[in-house]
Amino acid sequence: MEEGAPVTAAGPGRRTLYLAGDSTAAQKYAPAAPETGWGMALPFFLRPALPVANHAVNGRSSKSFVDEGRLTTILGAIGPGDLLLVQFGHNDQKREDPARYTEPWTTYQAHLREYVAGARARGARPVLLTSVERRRFDEGGGALPTHGDYPAAMRDLAAEEGVALLDIQALSLALWGKLGAEETKRYFNWTASEQDNTHFNPPGAIAVARLVAAELLHRRVLAPGDVRRLDDEVPESWITWPAEERA
Repeated sequence: MEEGAPVTAAGPGRRTLYLAGDSTAAQKYAPAAPETGWGMALPFFLRPALPVANHAVNGRSSKSFVDEGRLTTILGAIGPGDLLLVQFGHNDQKREDPARYTEPWTTYQAHLREYVAGARARGARPVLLTSVERRRFDEGGGALPTHGDYPAAMRDLAAEEGVALLDIQALSLALWGKLGAEETKRYFNWTASEQDNTHFNPPGAIAVARLVAAELLHRRVLAPGDVRRLDDEVPESWITWPAEERA
């Protein structure tokens, strides 16, 4: 199904939403609490019969995720009617690390094409998500972009390939700017011992997951019956951290 094509809700159990990404989206475990990936909160905004298979992993880039065989694992399970959401960029920027670094207009786009082609070859629908923004503000209180050319490179690739694009970078930047420098501390993993301007706590993960779900609906990737609670309060207490990572 191409970008902008109409969607209809599938029957119960007929689709799975797969998520490939980095630590901002990944499942967190008890030792990391209150750090929360937005993928942990996404199911709260989807109908129960549309499960989320969260394959996002801390520290991965579009390149290292492929090199470690993680995309192969997803492609071995994904099937017709499923969705593959792809969010990378944070770790693609790490020029000092050749295992993860990609150049926005060449190797980054080349790796993203592997996700797109792999999903389509199996009858699944790829969806590209620009990276959720970090918490950074200028002296005047304006929210600053931190991802360089990566969001623009993804936007261009999505247009070229006819892939649905969720511009979470732009949406989150606007949200952080609206909230302001002090209020956004309540959304990121700021604790007594840590001031983390990249990763989220439960309110932040819920806020970003709401943006993702709303864009899935707005971009007609999902039908109205697939999405719920967009205007409802989602309690922080719904977020839980398993005791330990499964092998």
